[in-house]
Amino acid sequence: MKKKIGIYTASAIVVANMIGTGVFTSLGFQLSSVQSTWSILILWMAGGILSLFGAYAYAELGTHFKESGGDYIYLSRLFHPVLGYLSAWAGLTVGFSAPVALAAMAFTKYLSPFGLQGNLWLAIGIIIAIGLMHSFTIRHSSRFQNITTLIKVLFIVTLIVLAFSLSYSGANAVNFNAGWQQELLQPGFAVSMVFVSFAYIGWNAAAYVAGEIDNPRKNLPAALVGSTLFVIVVYVLFQVALLRNASAAEMQGKEEVTFIAYTNLLGSTGGKWVSVFIAIQLVATISSYLWVGPRVTWAMAVEHKLWRPLAQKNKHGIPVKAVWAHVLISIVLTLTGSFEKVLLYAGFVLQLMASLTVATSLAIKGKKPGRFTSPLKPVLQIIFLAFNAYVLVFTFKDKPVESSIGIGILGLGLLIYLFDKPTGVTANMVE
Repeated sequence: MKKKIGIYTASAIVVANMIGTGVFTSLGFQLSSVQSTWSILILWMAGGILSLFGAYAYAELGTHFKESGGDYIYLSRLFHPVLGYLSAWAGLTVGFSAPVALAAMAFTKYLSPFGLQGNLWLAIGIIIAIGLMHSFTIRHSSRFQNITTLIKVLFIVTLIVLAFSLSYSGANAVNFNAGWQQELLQPGFAVSMVFVSFAYIGWNAAAYVAGEIDNPRKNLPAALVGSTLFVIVVYVLFQVALLRNASAAEMQGKEEVTFIAYTNLLGSTGGKWVSVFIAIQLVATISSYLWVGPRVTWAMAVEHKLWRPLAQKNKHGIPVKAVWAHVLISIVLTLTGSFEKVLLYAGFVLQLMASLTVATSLAIKGKKPGRFTSPLKPVLQIIFLAFNAYVLVFTFKDKPVESSIGIGILGLGLLIYLFDKPTGVTANMVE
């Protein structure tokens, strides 16, 4: 019998997916558009609450189908195979591969105090090494994910404690003025929401490996909802921590905002060590995406002839070829993409596909034994979809090039779908 993962590993996957590059890098880009601390807090609270609404929907979908594959399975079964195909294609090309590339780029960025900034070989090396970790057994993957996620959580909690227990006498970006009332209506607020949404990406991660979770009816909703609530609290506190320890002028438009704030608080040596640990904690982020992403690709590969070579699993049930497909694409993105552009077009595509998937949960009617039912259905889903539509429209208006790249990637996937053929086998037949 294939080994299953428990609640702790499922939660570790979600937390590691969520706490990655976004929370440590997004504030600088947001401060270029919004200045009021109220606006910043509203951004992160709204992003968290919407993620929680989405987590409820995914918990319902995951316990309804009880198989790995996430968006691909839900969209294919409840709407149309073409939407599932586009979701898996988007996941392979940007949805899961882009966050790996971004984390690898950020990995080297935060090692800049040691002269390793922009070291592409190091970024590629860490992607390959983690790909190897996920090429053997579920036991190997679980242990590695649990350990690296524990390091991640202890690190960010320590940073929050330090920020609130130590005093910084310099200028800071805390600004509780009334400007938030105007800022909420500006396109810049919606674009800032894309950065927040990207930081929260991963709230649905455990649903992608539902077929590998022990007792999914109980453990999947607990992992999705519990982890999302935990991350909301951590994210809001961490933004306040950054605002307390650096000025807006220091952070505006910059990725390394955490390094800047904690260098102010702890001095240059302390800032260097914080930078090193930010790099280390990104290992868990890369690991979680290289775990869940290939499961979606595998599900598509089982059901479509063009991708059939990626459907092969090893004797322990690991989709090794799909893992290495994601490794390869992540390396290509690392070599060719700039941080902000990749973040924006990946965020746009992911927001669009998550919206479609949450909409599929509205097609599930009634209550059944063994299935989680989303509370306040359909109110939470409608709020989620309406807000995502608002963000997508304003993002396209403000960042048409990056948004068009995202749409172009989906368009290419549609073209490929038209020439692909189904295998006549479904993923649940062979899982």
